[in-house]
Amino acid sequence: MRNQGRLSCVAQAMTDVDQSFWRDGARDGRRRIEDYGLIGDRETAALVSRTGSIDWLCWPRFDSGACLAALLGNAENGFWRVAPRANVKDAFRRYRGNTLILESRFVTEEGEVELVDLMPLRGKASDIVRIVRGRSGKVRMRSVLDLRFDYGALRPLVDQVNGYEISALAGPHAVILRSSCHLKVEGSAICCDFELRAGESVEFVLTYFASYCGLPDPVDPYAALGETERFWSEWAGRCTYEGPYREQVVRSLITLKALTYRPTGGTVAAATTSLPEKTGGTRNWDYRYCWLRDAAFMLLAFVHAGYKEEAQAWRNWLLRAVAGEPSHVKPLYALDGDKEVFERELPWLSGFNGGRPVRVGNAAHDQLQIDVFGEMIDAFHLARKHGLPDHKRTDYLQRSLLKVLESRWRQPDSGIWEIRARPRHFVHSKALAWVAFDRMVREEGNGAWDAVRRTIRNEVLDKGFNADRKAFRRDYDSDDLDASTLLLPLVGIIDPNDPRAVGTTHAIERDLMENGLVLRYRSDTAPDGLPPGEGAFLSCSFWLADNYHLQGRREEAVALFERLCGLSNDLGLLAEEYDPVHEAMLGNFPQALSHVGLINTAYNLSAARGPAVDRLGNGH
Repeated sequence: MRNQGRLSCVAQAMTDVDQSFWRDGARDGRRRIEDYGLIGDRETAALVSRTGSIDWLCWPRFDSGACLAALLGNAENGFWRVAPRANVKDAFRRYRGNTLILESRFVTEEGEVELVDLMPLRGKASDIVRIVRGRSGKVRMRSVLDLRFDYGALRPLVDQVNGYEISALAGPHAVILRSSCHLKVEGSAICCDFELRAGESVEFVLTYFASYCGLPDPVDPYAALGETERFWSEWAGRCTYEGPYREQVVRSLITLKALTYRPTGGTVAAATTSLPEKTGGTRNWDYRYCWLRDAAFMLLAFVHAGYKEEAQAWRNWLLRAVAGEPSHVKPLYALDGDKEVFERELPWLSGFNGGRPVRVGNAAHDQLQIDVFGEMIDAFHLARKHGLPDHKRTDYLQRSLLKVLESRWRQPDSGIWEIRARPRHFVHSKALAWVAFDRMVREEGNGAWDAVRRTIRNEVLDKGFNADRKAFRRDYDSDDLDASTLLLPLVGIIDPNDPRAVGTTHAIERDLMENGLVLRYRSDTAPDGLPPGEGAFLSCSFWLADNYHLQGRREEAVALFERLCGLSNDLGLLAEEYDPVHEAMLGNFPQALSHVGLINTAYNLSAARGPAVDRLGNGH
């Protein structure tokens, strides 16, 4: 590693884990999801707070056990903070251009420094590079890395290799921290205290490797910085969107790329687990897996933006994941397509702002969710429509899925919201069953499939519509509203300007909106048996904007879309939900489906034929 200018390194005693140094990241005792930024190497990701603390990191992949888990607990669960020792008067951050390189600037009474964080594209090992540069004055800095494997439960064995390299070992996991500044072990942490003047810099590289393998070669942090910047800039430059929301679309595409597991092409729903959907609540789920439900949405976002290679990789992941016995199709899978995603609780973690329990794994993997059949077959249909090279397995798989669905579509299921109470006849689920048969009829005109398609549609329009309320209901046995019915006109089962679709839009505006944002359902009528209360689900608000657009309410569509874009944090990242009362992000972060919604709605508002029109048909 190289060091620019004069650098002085000093050692300083540390009390235990230096809790107060980490706690500087919380304001008024509470943390905010929007205070975090994302870095990643396309196989895993880390969350960096605006105060320079990495509070979430899973190695070696997205769904591995976290080795820095302070996000869901406290400093005792692992963090790595690089920050000034003096009080920070002001702070700024941004991504470097259209990349995933995070630049944070801290201003103190002593001077100003810049912290550059990135995860280089993975080679033989996975690395985090942190470069600290002095910009003015003389700033006293401190780095504290306190690793905890197994989601913050396991302290590693720390060994000082030499003055500039320290390793940590925990079972199969090993890391090594290398720096241009002298490192020291203090308690369980690896620390470094230094001073920076203008033009000086200190570099840190943290490398993960399997403990039973040899020590990886050192990484040149500046070469890694240049290679990482070139990759992301070139990749983002391929985006074909040229409308008024290009900045937001490109950032969302970069986020989706960062959440896509490079070896398989599967995209995780989010980089985190158990960020609560209500502050201090129990609706805390693990989203570090791939959901079949996202299939068509994701594919459309990639192909419309010009990323057919990514769309094809996602389609191929879908094919591999469900290969085998179609009757055993799961709603979600691990990154490699594994079906076993067992759920458990981690009682030693106190949760984000007290939101417990903290869960890893997801029990929804074993539910019947009928809508995933429609999303899968629609994704295959759209792949052909957009000219993706066909796969020899697709036709066989489609037919096998339809045979299973033909015998199951009448069953109650757990639905799009993955309820953990009794299954119901959800209107959205039935509508997506219709989509599965409709897409096959569009391609083949098969008389047998057409009969099933018509039967399902007639039942949805009969049992799923509440004539008194002039809106589609959540399920056949309830008059409650559900925002998932906004998807009915978007998938083509009913014309967007049909009075029943327009009436549903109006009903949701009246009864499911809070401060201009859409709730999935009213919490006092929640179908899942869990304690009530959650934020507005951002994807539902994007669906409402799409309905506005298709129903000729363009000004309202644009206004809602621009408001949703404004709910991103200063780095352009969106969570799953938003609290419209307390104006704070909720749920896992960053959320792939929220960014998919942004991309698709931007195209709907900016193109003559956007993703919404893509999914419409004349199969009524």
